[in-house]
Amino acid sequence: MSFLSISNLSVRIAGTTTRLLRDVALSVSPGEVHGLVGESGAGKSMIGKAVLGILPRSVEIISGQIELDGTDLLTLPPAEHRRRIGQSCALIPQDPMTALNPSRRIGPQITDRLVDILGWNRAKARERAVELLHEVHIPDPDRILRSYPHELSGGMRQRILIASAFAAEPKLIIADEPTTALDVTVQKQILKLIKEMQERHNTALLFVTHDLGVVSKICQSLSVLYGGLVVEATDVHGFFRAPSHAYSRALLAATPKYTDPEASLTPVPDAVITEVNAQVDAVDREWRGG
Repeated sequence: MSFLSISNLSVRIAGTTTRLLRDVALSVSPGEVHGLVGESGAGKSMIGKAVLGILPRSVEIISGQIELDGTDLLTLPPAEHRRRIGQSCALIPQDPMTALNPSRRIGPQITDRLVDILGWNRAKARERAVELLHEVHIPDPDRILRSYPHELSGGMRQRILIASAFAAEPKLIIADEPTTALDVTVQKQILKLIKEMQERHNTALLFVTHDLGVVSKICQSLSVLYGGLVVEATDVHGFFRAPSHAYSRALLAATPKYTDPEASLTPVPDAVITEVNAQVDAVDREWRGG
């Protein structure tokens, strides 16, 4: 059974008919990693924000269901919605350099979640924080908990954000391009760590990325988005063996071949963009009733 199930989700710019997500449907089971793939502006991060209830005020959900463990979050009062999200979900943000509060030590930024959500006392929460830093392979956790973010490297900060995300044992974690701001040499370590933690805790993971190479390594299933529309949703093995949509095939063809670094890059053909834009337009015409 899926822990997260999204159906017919549409989001628009408030007060307009411009949709940013178009009838999105996907599901993620416990222990599954589901990738959200597409170019910038495709709507990947917006899906995560819709689930977490942190969409900008300038946009609004106009239809659909977001079910978390069988409960449609969109039917809940705001306070209950926040409580359910706080207990069941967590976010690994994109930029570790800005995600931590620069004026607070690392310790409270991890333990606050345990105190607020699980009701633990500070001493117990700190013990768990030390355990978490060991889990993400951070040496000398006592010193790190007393440190400020500016005293740590980007890779170290991202490890802390991962530890914080797993702190309260959430059933779903949304990772929003968690390696984008890191050096290439650190990215592989962080991806390995996220997968290691996800498997250890049997957490459902919604993984937002541009990188199909990352998808092939850590995801079991994926959704390909263009213009807020899911154009293909399948298992990872099937996708890399025989993608069904022309845009998916073009994305695969455009992926750099690391085994042949001198090979020319292959852009997505204009004909494919025209075809997928026509598909988006057709979906919008049907939505408007004509």
